[in-house]
Amino acid sequence: MLNPFRQWISHVQVGSPRIAHRIARLIPAQCPFERDIVVFGRQVAHIPPLCKLNPLYDELVELRFKALCYLADECGEDISAYI
Repeated sequence: MLNPFRQWISHVQVGSPRIAHRIARLIPAQCPFERDIVVFGRQVAHIPPLCKLNPLYDELVELRFKALCYLADECGEDISAYI
């Protein structure tokens, strides 16, 4: 059911710096859902990263990587702010 979305995301070509910057800002560098639950200074629980449960996770990470490579290789920009 999600194969058309996967293929579409995989075939997206980054062709402008504006789009590459937008993609790099929208897709996070690391999973934002991982948390440690701390009560009175002691860790009582750990919520693991849930990004791997997203069926499009690998394709989105690949798209972000393409955008960062475009910015670094084609535009010669410093991408350290996105890492």
